[in-house]
Amino acid sequence: MQYKDRRDAGRRLAGALDAWRGRSDVLVLALPRGGVPVAWEVAHALGAPLDVLVVRKLGFPGQEEFAMGAIASGGIRVMSETEGAWPVSERQLEAIVAREQAELERRERRYRAGRPPLEMAGRVLILVDDGLATGATMSAAVKAARTANPARIVVAVPVASVEAVQSVGALADEVVCPFTPEHFRAVGLWYADFAQTSDEEVDRLLSGSA
Repeated sequence: MQYKDRRDAGRRLAGALDAWRGRSDVLVLALPRGGVPVAWEVAHALGAPLDVLVVRKLGFPGQEEFAMGAIASGGIRVMSETEGAWPVSERQLEAIVAREQAELERRERRYRAGRPPLEMAGRVLILVDDGLATGATMSAAVKAARTANPARIVVAVPVASVEAVQSVGALADEVVCPFTPEHFRAVGLWYADFAQTSDEEVDRLLSGSA
C-alpha cells in the first residue's frame, strides 16, 4: 500500500473517520507542516473546522530524523524511550530545545496570521499528521491538547509503525490508522510523492479553511 501524496492520504484517511462526519463538536487539528494537507482533506470530508497544533521534534545531533523527544505549545515536553540511544549532554539538549522552541513560536505566528486558536474545551479533537514513526511528536501533541479539557482526543494518521500506535494509544482516547506496515522504516516510504510541505502551502490551506 502506498499513497499518491498527502492529499490522497487525507482523503483515504477521512473514510476511516466517517463516524465523526457532520458533528458540530468535532475540531480537526493539524500538526504542521506535513500534517496540514492531510488534515485539510479530513476536515473538508467531515465538515469540521481546521486549526493547527504546533509541535516540534527534538532530533539527535547529527541524526535529526531520530526523535529523542518533542515539544508543543504550552510548555509541553515529551522524551521518547530512545533518548539514551546516543549520548547527549544536558547543555546540548537545552540548546536543541531552545532552537526548536524559537521555530515553534515562529510557526505559530505565521500560520495563525492573527487568528486566535479555536476553542478546544469540550470538543472531540482529531489530531492529524502524515504518519508516525516513533510517536514522540504526536505524544507531545496529545499531552498539549489534553490541557484544554477536550471531550475526546482521536489521533488519525494514514500510516504508522506498530510501536508508535501503541505508544500514542496509551495517551489518546482512540487511534485511527488504516495502515501499519510490519517493516515500517520511515513515513516517506509509503508515499509516492513525499515532497516537503512549504509554509506557503500551509498558509493557503489554513486561510482557505478559515
